[in-house]
Amino acid sequence: MVICVDFGSTFTKSALIDLADGAILAAADHRTTIDTDVLDGFDACLARLVEGDPRAADAPVLACSSAGGGLRIAVVGNEELVTAEAGRRVALSSGGKVVAVVAAADGHDFDAELITAEPDVVLLTGGTDGGNDEVLLDCARQLASGTWQGPVVVAGNVDARAEVAAILAGHPHVLADNVVPRIGVLTPDSARSAIREMFLAHVIGGKHLSARTDFAAMVRGATPDVVLTGVELLARGLDDHPGAGDVVVVDVGGATTDVHSVIEVDPEDALTEDGLAREVVATTPVTRTVEGDLGMRWSAVSTVSEAVASGLVEDDDGLRAAAEARAADPAYLPDSPGQAAYDEAIAAAAVGVALRRHAGRSRVVLSPEGRVVERTGKDLREVDLLVGSGGVLRNGADGVAERVLGAVVGEVEGGWQLPRRPVTVVDVDYVLAAAGLLVEDHPEAASRLVHGLHPGVA
Repeated sequence: MVICVDFGSTFTKSALIDLADGAILAAADHRTTIDTDVLDGFDACLARLVEGDPRAADAPVLACSSAGGGLRIAVVGNEELVTAEAGRRVALSSGGKVVAVVAAADGHDFDAELITAEPDVVLLTGGTDGGNDEVLLDCARQLASGTWQGPVVVAGNVDARAEVAAILAGHPHVLADNVVPRIGVLTPDSARSAIREMFLAHVIGGKHLSARTDFAAMVRGATPDVVLTGVELLARGLDDHPGAGDVVVVDVGGATTDVHSVIEVDPEDALTEDGLAREVVATTPVTRTVEGDLGMRWSAVSTVSEAVASGLVEDDDGLRAAAEARAADPAYLPDSPGQAAYDEAIAAAAVGVALRRHAGRSRVVLSPEGRVVERTGKDLREVDLLVGSGGVLRNGADGVAERVLGAVVGEVEGGWQLPRRPVTVVDVDYVLAAAGLLVEDHPEAASRLVHGLHPGVA
């Protein structure tokens, strides 16, 4: 057996897992003790796990973390349309919050931007393989001589890697494959692994979340990265165990609302006759977006404002006052049916806006070739499974999850590419993070753990 832990921004969640059958033997949560030592909260969880099953006292621990602001990534690339945008997508899929995107093709000095953004890691991209390497090398020189001295993941023109490595010799860095080896092709996996390596080597210890050495030994990755791995397992299955098909997960937190999707792209829609993506930056099956202005507590005010501006909710003084109160006191828990209703309204606003941003829309526009369909975002219309996650959906009033998720499915006006007829469930036991932690070394247990989220998963 093993203990899986998610050190979240607000709560630390833990579960004792039986590796033989993927069963949850005991579970516990506690507020994340960022004000003292994050392991104080874990110790409280462990004590409750031991009460439920004494074997937890000696069980090994696997953990993921988004405590202390999680993983903050800045992307530096040639130009916003291609490599900077590709880098942004890769950074998001790697479990990070993108705090800056710098398009450096014009040669401007971006050191001040990095100092202001305070990233934990810089993802340096630029140039297709064998193409122009001048901007990539210039950016490497700026990073080597600049004030910001954090770790760098290099994922640009591979022909320039040796020279980039020499420039960054005195700077913590790791080399990855090019995220855009050629126009219309996006290859995120190598850079995603390199970002995870930097997160574990530099970010976990650098945030000084714990004075104890066992914290760094526990953590295997950033929570959103680990959750996305769990979503991939849920969607695709394992060996003879079928997956759930196309899946989208919306996770409503106190500060952000994350959307993860795994959708197999139709090759006929995605590629040209030459095998290139029709988009300059290719759409990938695995996608994650982070909405830093949408959340239940710290971001409650902007959540309500965005939903009102989008026409998803009526402007209401009471709702705005409730949002302001939650932003001022993020630890607040509803103490009346009326306040619980405000929590539900904020959750519905966060889910509605976040899914629309992720899905984008399709609409008919006029072009030189005539009327054509223009699409943005990730088309979710044929999604088989919609999973909700987050404390408000797990612990809210009866029926809150059904109402919140039900409001974002079906045919909607405006061309939004939202799920039409998905099965909807809630990750009540937070199994996606646990499955993501287990899948590499204990794939069978991880597969059984996600079984409860969809009847098609064995």
